[in-house]
Amino acid sequence: MISVYEQKREQFNIVHKVSKHYPPHLHANLEIVYVTEGTLELGVGQDFFHMEKGDFAIVFPNMIHHYQVFSNDSSKAFYLYPPLSYAGQFVGKLHKYCPENPVIKKECVHDDILNAIRCLYREHTRNTIVEQCYVQIIMARSLPCFQLIEKDSFSSGDIIYRTVSYVAAHFKEEITLDMMARDLGVSKYVLSRVFSATFHKNYNQYLNEQRMNYVISLLECSDEPITDICLDAGFQSQRTFNRVFQEMYKMSPREYRNYFREKNITHEYFEG
Repeated sequence: MISVYEQKREQFNIVHKVSKHYPPHLHANLEIVYVTEGTLELGVGQDFFHMEKGDFAIVFPNMIHHYQVFSNDSSKAFYLYPPLSYAGQFVGKLHKYCPENPVIKKECVHDDILNAIRCLYREHTRNTIVEQCYVQIIMARSLPCFQLIEKDSFSSGDIIYRTVSYVAAHFKEEITLDMMARDLGVSKYVLSRVFSATFHKNYNQYLNEQRMNYVISLLECSDEPITDICLDAGFQSQRTFNRVFQEMYKMSPREYRNYFREKNITHEYFEG
């Protein structure tokens, strides 16, 4: 499976939500997962790792990853999105290495990791220093559990990787297939084949999907006005944005935000 490069904002987010299929993507920050209900399949590169209730995983920066849920039972997890800078002294290791298996099974998850997630989730007032401290506790307790190997280098000459990187850098702009082909120095017909053969969709569908991934992250993790989110994601009009959103999610952006907050977030998970 091939990824999309997703740009994350330089702020910390934590959500507790229903786990769903999420397409291959990569970004420069950390992604931390703690399963609270059901099961989850975490894909990293070409490998799948099964996760059950109580299991914990860290996706290192710039690693292709995706999620699948095969069970019909309820599946929920905490998803933490800390900026890489929050890892402090561990940043160098996170850049250079990755774990052979990113999952720590329930019986091996240190209590300090669970306490850090609990405290971060209960924080109602943003405090960057506190967030950094808890993230570094998570790193200190989890990294010794991994068998680390050196990351494979990405090939800057690979057309698929160049395509992914270009869309990541420019999806907020008004870009066309012709513009992209010119900037990458390849034929637009070559790019069309990349999208159809690799991503199984055309250029516009791919671009809108990546914009919507960004939109969804803001609807779930911020209180930004929907109009601002629409423009920030690269849509040229509210009408186009609403149409594309309705086609993909069968509801309006406002309905999605309300549904997410009412149905997917369980504030009482760590109570007691």
